[in-house]
Amino acid sequence: MILFERNNFFPLKKKYLTKELNLKIKKDIIFTNCKNDFYVEDISSLQNFKDNSILFLDKNKNIDISNFKNIHIYTENEIYKKNFENITIVKNLNNIYNKFLNELYFHEDQTDFTDDFDFTNGSFISKYSDIHESTKIGKNCVISRGVKIGKNSIIKNNVTIKNSIISNNVVVSDNSSIGTTGFGFDINKRGASNLNPQIGIVFIDQNVSIGASCTIDRGKLDITYIGKNSMIDNQVHIAHNVILGDNACIAAQTGISGSVVIGKNVTIGGQAGFAGHINIGDNVIIAARSGVTKNIKDNSVVAGFPATDIKEWKKNVIKQRNNWY
Repeated sequence: MILFERNNFFPLKKKYLTKELNLKIKKDIIFTNCKNDFYVEDISSLQNFKDNSILFLDKNKNIDISNFKNIHIYTENEIYKKNFENITIVKNLNNIYNKFLNELYFHEDQTDFTDDFDFTNGSFISKYSDIHESTKIGKNCVISRGVKIGKNSIIKNNVTIKNSIISNNVVVSDNSSIGTTGFGFDINKRGASNLNPQIGIVFIDQNVSIGASCTIDRGKLDITYIGKNSMIDNQVHIAHNVILGDNACIAAQTGISGSVVIGKNVTIGGQAGFAGHINIGDNVIIAARSGVTKNIKDNSVVAGFPATDIKEWKKNVIKQRNNWY
């Protein structure tokens, strides 16, 4: 897990004691046990536990937080009641997540989020960003607070970069947006006012090329990661929490849904689509216009919808054509 300082991107509005937070959701609490009342300084995830934080536990998971100081768990699942000394069971975890993160953090999907820009060589550059002097920024770009860009990178015209760390020798082509808000909400409670706050970042590793008009959403709590030496064509969308391994090659108009994990040396043809929360192995080749709906093992070659082994796919195509005549 790549660590980052959340407050560089999403400043804390105020440090609350856990008991103070619980007072704000008093009507939503089913049960609470608060052995340690501490100031909340960050948010933990299942992949990244942090001291003095809260953790939203939405699935049945066996977790060990004994090595961490002061983590208060919020969950809907009453089976955890006796498992943790600091726990609150609530009626609707999604509602609590939204209430707490909107209360704790300044973020760009609220009207009170602010930044401070310098207008430099035709682009707006945040005073809270860190861009190496060897990196070239084109015209009409917006580089927001907390963004860090390493050496010898090229950011072309009309690019927006926010909530991101970009390594050395990275090229981002015209009209792309990096670090945008992920597509997170309760399917039963839609609308802009009910968005799940996304307070993670994008991390783009070294020697990556990103084409024109691409969008890469930041992580919900942790990161969206683009591995070293990856080549991303024009009009590709990469959703929140995606982990893309080194040496990926992705052709145009591909869409990758949230929380997909893709291994190393993967090649993806144009207009491929990925369902969320699946794992793609190393050295996989995915044919153009494939619909990937399930996990794919290492060294596989797949095609079609749903994507299957390419030999089986070809056999099925031949059978279908024979049935037409």
